[in-house]
Amino acid sequence: MIKTTMKIDGMMCSMCESHINDTIRQNFKIKKVTSSHKKGITEILSEDILDEPALTEAVGKTGYRVLEIKSTKDEKKHFSLFGR
Repeated sequence: MIKTTMKIDGMMCSMCESHINDTIRQNFKIKKVTSSHKKGITEILSEDILDEPALTEAVGKTGYRVLEIKSTKDEKKHFSLFGR
């Protein structure tokens, strides 16, 4: 699994999180996605590395701004947003 972590500017509420999550689900082949407006982070689990410019463009079209993207191999298959 590949975990992609995106720092996103502009998320203010849970509806913002939903917009980001829905956009990613609709445009990319992923296993899971979760967002935190409080932390300004979206985490994505996928089988393959995602196209970073395409991610930035898709999120940008929703009115949010991607500040940073990092992809790492994740053997544990979990999100860190919920503090394990």
